[in-house]
Amino acid sequence: MRRYIYMIKVFFMAIFFLTAVIKLSVAQNQLVDTALVEALRQGDYNIYFRHAATDWSQNDHVLTEGDWTSCDPEQMRQLSEDGRMQARRIGEAIQRLNIPVCSILSSEYCRARETAQLMDLGQVVPTRELMNMRLTHLVGGRSTVIKRARQVIGRYPEEGTNTVLVAHGNLLQAATGEYAVEGGAAVFAPKGDGTFALMALISPEEWVQLADRFE
Repeated sequence: MRRYIYMIKVFFMAIFFLTAVIKLSVAQNQLVDTALVEALRQGDYNIYFRHAATDWSQNDHVLTEGDWTSCDPEQMRQLSEDGRMQARRIGEAIQRLNIPVCSILSSEYCRARETAQLMDLGQVVPTRELMNMRLTHLVGGRSTVIKRARQVIGRYPEEGTNTVLVAHGNLLQAATGEYAVEGGAAVFAPKGDGTFALMALISPEEWVQLADRFE
């Protein structure tokens, strides 16, 4: 019996060790600091932003298709003033870092569109390819929404540039397994077969820090 318990302990310790090694390997494959900035300057990445900080005293009230596009705070949760400032600072940092951006796609939600617009990196194109997971039943279902998002994230940008995507945290998590705070970003490298690899997670504050160091 003791030998059996010992073997179980050894088994779980081995699993724990293997998991730690895998996590370390993944972390080592990601980009940080100088390598991250230089890679983004070279382009060929998709930078997925969760919309900037919002006013959580407001709530979403969607009754029919298209209600989510409203910028009325009585109907949909909108950016807070801090969120608007956050979006501007992120956009300024990206410009200071000389990171080329070829296109900007956003969710149709006002808070995502406004985030993208305030970043001021170019023309913003709203699309249902980036949809909030809470309304999947109105736009083809959960699996369809996830598939569309993964296709966008796995799509190559114009050569030598990056694509900026601005949408929702729940979509990011459902499509990639990653999580970002409001205003946070995940950098993905398309692999050419429709799949992608996570290269970095960047907080809103880190964009400004990177700009201050590598401008």
